[in-house]
Order: sequence, then structure tokens, then C-alpha cells
Amino acid sequence: MAAYLVLLLAVLSRILPHAFHAVSWNFTALGGGLLFFGSRLGTSQPGVSERAFAWRTAAKLASAVAVLMATDYYLTVYAYQFPFRVRGYLVTWVWEAAVCLLGMKLLRKPTVLRVIAGVLASATSFFLLSNFVVWAGGAMYPRTLAGLGACYVAAVPFYGNDLVSTAFTAGALFGLPVLAAKIVETLHAAHHDDLPMA
Repeated sequence: MAAYLVLLLAVLSRILPHAFHAVSWNFTALGGGLLFFGSRLGTSQPGVSERAFAWRTAAKLASAVAVLMATDYYLTVYAYQFPFRVRGYLVTWVWEAAVCLLGMKLLRKPTVLRVIAGVLASATSFFLLSNFVVWAGGAMYPRTLAGLGACYVAAVPFYGNDLVSTAFTAGALFGLPVLAAKIVETLHAAHHDDLPMA
């Protein structure tokens, strides 16, 4: 359930800036949310065949990508007022599924280093893939090495914002439960120490 609430947060973080005219920030919960969603895809359980587990995982993954597809459609048609072309989003949807799978493999048992690796991998892969697609499929940049370089250079500020927002979101999603558990443990230990000796 928490994974789907985080997915909703990621979707709202993409839609709400358009409602408040604050889209220049490029600060969304998408990358961190996908890593968290993936980490919650589950583990195989006793009595559940690997095939059933694989189907269940694929269904959860497909439902997440379907929600993100609907979000892309809404943003393209209603927020940007452009025609919607599926081929323009195929790389994005594959990337989103891959980040979920990365979260599933890398962050099922999160550590600080694994979260950092997930953040760097997700934000950097999106920067590299999305800008390559812009360069290869668009008319904004010449199809030369210099054009590719110019495309990447122009996108560096967006990459920085995406990296920060992904780190912030992933840090909160994976770090706050650990912090809460430590606080509860400390309070429990303090309460135990305050009990009178029998």
C-alpha cells in the first residue's frame, strides 16, 4: 500500500507544478518514488511458485508504468498542449520500469551506499537516455558529436535538479523509517531504564 501512495506522490509532484506555474524547478519525486516502489515489489514467499511471484511482480510493475503513461498523456495533451505520440515516450516508459527493477534488486535491503548508488544510477541514466533521444530524434541539435555535446550541456541544470530531487525523495523514503525506528528504540530503552527495580 505504501508503494502505491509513493507512486501517487510521484505523479502529483509532476502534475501540481503545472497548476502552480512552478515547472521551471524540475523537482519531482519520480526517481526516488520509482526506486521505493521497486524496493516494495516483494520477495518470493514460501508456498508461492516462482512463476506466480514473477507474474505478480510483472502485474505490479505494469500497473505503475500504466499510471505513469496516463500521467504523460495528461501532461502532454493538457499541460503542454502538444499532440501525444507514443513513440516519443517509449524510452521513458522503459526507463521507468528499469528504475523500478533496479529498486527491486538493489534496495530490497537498503543501506546508505545502496540508496546513493540507486539515486546516481536513476538520475544519470535518465539524463543520458533522454537527451540522447532528444538529439537523435529531434531537430533542435545537429546530428554530430558537437550537437550531442551541446544537447547534454544544455541539460546539465535539469540533471542537477533531478539528482537533488531524487536524492531528497529517496533519502526521505528510505531514511525516515530507519530514523523513526531508532527513535522508538531509544525511547523504549529510556522507558525501560526508568522502571523501578523489583
